[in-house]
Amino acid sequence: MVDQIYPLVDMTDESISSARQGVALHSAIEQFYFGYRAFTRLPDRILEQRGLGRVHHRILYFIGRNPRISINVLLGMLRVSKQALNAPLRQLVEMRLIATVTAEHDRRVRQLTLTPDGAKLESQLTGTQMKQLEAVFNQAGPNAEEGWHQVMLILSEQG
Repeated sequence: MVDQIYPLVDMTDESISSARQGVALHSAIEQFYFGYRAFTRLPDRILEQRGLGRVHHRILYFIGRNPRISINVLLGMLRVSKQALNAPLRQLVEMRLIATVTAEHDRRVRQLTLTPDGAKLESQLTGTQMKQLEAVFNQAGPNAEEGWHQVMLILSEQG
């Protein structure tokens, strides 16, 4: 592939190896981008019908996975500012997809939980992605899922 890109350039073995690695890394970036686009396509359509976006899905997902999560813990988990979370969270509360309750251990702490409608929407959104990942892992072979988890874990630890 590199030979096709640089056919007239006199390259050493080391520079050829480096160029091939660069091509492979660019390919990985493109695959990541296009894979994410495919991964979010169906949920985005569902969200769009309700006037919602990906940020709403992330909020629904993490509240669904962590019932009675406090707003501060959610902020830390999503690594966003209060300002960035405020509008979409308020919208989900107004749409009665999320409920806020006072924590039993501290009346100053507000905890978030999905309403039945919120749980249904979150299940629909995440369910499409789970089916897609399951099919992709099955198609990619027996070690694909483990490798993918390793890559994503290391990548997420950097961010």
